[in-house]
Amino acid sequence: MTITIYGIKSCSTMKKAFTKLDDLGVGYDFHDYKKQGIDKEAVERWVDELGIDKVLNKRGTTWRKLTDEQKQAADDNVNNAIDFLIENTSMIKRPIVEGKLEDKNQSILLCGFDEEAFDEIFS
Repeated sequence: MTITIYGIKSCSTMKKAFTKLDDLGVGYDFHDYKKQGIDKEAVERWVDELGIDKVLNKRGTTWRKLTDEQKQAADDNVNNAIDFLIENTSMIKRPIVEGKLEDKNQSILLCGFDEEAFDEIFS
């Protein structure tokens, strides 16, 4: 199993995800995109598979601090939204869990913490 969990270390939702993965005995790599940044290809992959509405966190303070023009630009064009996500990684919904379950030959991509989904996929 090769799993990477993307997010910000200090986020309370991330802490829940770390704890859950640890409790399930799932090994993972952590990518802190606040410190390490995130590449455009990863964000595009997530948006292509999950949709911009799932990946872009419009409930956070970073989104609310954008100007109305910036919000409209993100709403009007997915490429603008992706650029905003790369520049403002706090707007990426957390956690993003990506990887492959070799024993099931299954690729996974989760966005947000859903305890039931974690149990179903990793148990």
